[in-house]
Amino acid sequence: MIRTFDEVIEKVKAFPEMKRCGVCMADEAAIGGALEAEKIGLANPVFIGDKEEILKILKEFGATKDYEIVHVDSPKEGAEKVVELVREGKLDFILKGHIETAVLMRAVVDKDRGLRTDRLISHMSFEQVPTYHKLITITDGGMCPYPNVDEKQQIIENAVDIYHKLGYECPKVACLSAIEKVNPKMQCTVDAGELKARNQRGEIKGCIVEGPISFDLAYSPNAAKIKEYESEVAGDPDILVAPDLHAGNILDKTFNFAAGGKMAGFIVGAKCLIVLTSRSASAEEKYLSIAMAALAHQ
Repeated sequence: MIRTFDEVIEKVKAFPEMKRCGVCMADEAAIGGALEAEKIGLANPVFIGDKEEILKILKEFGATKDYEIVHVDSPKEGAEKVVELVREGKLDFILKGHIETAVLMRAVVDKDRGLRTDRLISHMSFEQVPTYHKLITITDGGMCPYPNVDEKQQIIENAVDIYHKLGYECPKVACLSAIEKVNPKMQCTVDAGELKARNQRGEIKGCIVEGPISFDLAYSPNAAKIKEYESEVAGDPDILVAPDLHAGNILDKTFNFAAGGKMAGFIVGAKCLIVLTSRSASAEEKYLSIAMAALAHQ
C-alpha cells in the first residue's frame, strides 16, 4: 500500500538510474515540472519543441546544464518525433507540453509509426486526499467519454496492471454509481453488476471488483457500517471506476480543488505511459505525475 506521494518519490529516487522523460512541445509549465523532477531525482528530461524558445525558458529558470533538445517546427512534428524516440528506446515515457491532446494522441495511435497496443487507451489519476488513508485512483476521467461494459473491463484491467507494477498483489476496485443495487433503468448499475460478476467468474483477474457501489460506501467505512453494507472493498478501495468521463473528471477536480488533494495522472494502454495533465495543473502535479510514471514504468 502506498500512502503518500512522498513514498512514491523515495521509491523512485532509490532506482539505480533515472528514467528518461520526453517533454513534447516543451513550454514554461512543462519545463518547470521536468526540471523539478530532475532536481528531486525522478527523471532526466529530453525537450522537444522550438529550441530557441526552450533555451530561453531554461535560462529564465537558471538552468546551466547542457540539456538534450530536439528542435521541431510544429506540434505535429513534435508529436511524431517524441513517439519516434520512444519507439527507438531513447525515452521511457512522455510528458505533454503545449500541444493539443488530439495532436499528440494522433501520433500515438498511428497504425504504422505509433505506440498502439491491443489495449484500450485510458486515463488514470492518483489522488492523495487528507481524508483518505492511502493513494486512490480514479479512472477514467480523461479519455473514454461513455465506455460500455466491455470498455470498462479494459479500463479496470489497465488500472490493475499498473497497480501490480506498483507492488499491489490484489487491488480493490469500486465501480461507482448513485446507488448500490442493480437497476435496469440505470445502465451504470447494470454494467457494475456485470463487471463484479465477471470478476467472480475469473474473467477479470488479479483484483477484487465491487459494484454497483455509491461513493460514500466505497470511500467511508463509517458510511458502510451505518448502512450495514458488507464488502472487502467498502471503505478501502484502491481504484474508483467512474460511470463515465464526466463523473470521473468532476470527482478528480473535486478531490484536487475542494478537498485539498494532490493529484498525479497519466495515460495507459499505449507502449509507454503518457503524462497528460490539465492546462491548469501546477508544476507540482507535473512532477508528481512524472514520479508516478517512473515508478510504474517497470
